Amino acid sequence: MQLNVATDYAFRLVLNLAMLSEGEIVNGHAIADQEKIPPRFLLKIVRFLTKAGIVRSYRGVDGGYSLGKPAVGISLLDVINAMEGPIAIHRCLKDGEDCNKTEGHLCPVHQALAVIQSQMVDGLSKVNFDRLADEYRKRRGKNG
Repeated sequence: MQLNVATDYAFRLVLNLAMLSEGEIVNGHAIADQEKIPPRFLLKIVRFLTKAGIVRSYRGVDGGYSLGKPAVGISLLDVINAMEGPIAIHRCLKDGEDCNKTEGHLCPVHQALAVIQSQMVDGLSKVNFDRLADEYRKRRGKNG
């Protein structure tokens, strides 16, 4: 399983916004430049994140973007779900009807993957952007 590039860019965008002071709005061109995200791609990503309530968009001359809610309430899982939909590491875990053997409840592979997926989802839900922003500030402080 590999996250797509749009999700990687979405992580960068949300982290960038998490680094801002509360109430601060940043221009999309500034984000695109700082985070090395193609500007047109940024607009596409913002639409997904805005729909999910993760990012708030402001129109007009002084427009731009801010977080739609506090960074502590936004997890890596939230961004993945907004960009790619719910995590399903195997088709039979997404929909039990997709098992062509139709024995998902008996299949030891299905059961093992279900445990692994649950652990992954749990881990991703525990990492919030407030924590990531704090870690990034500390690392930037050490490296000048």
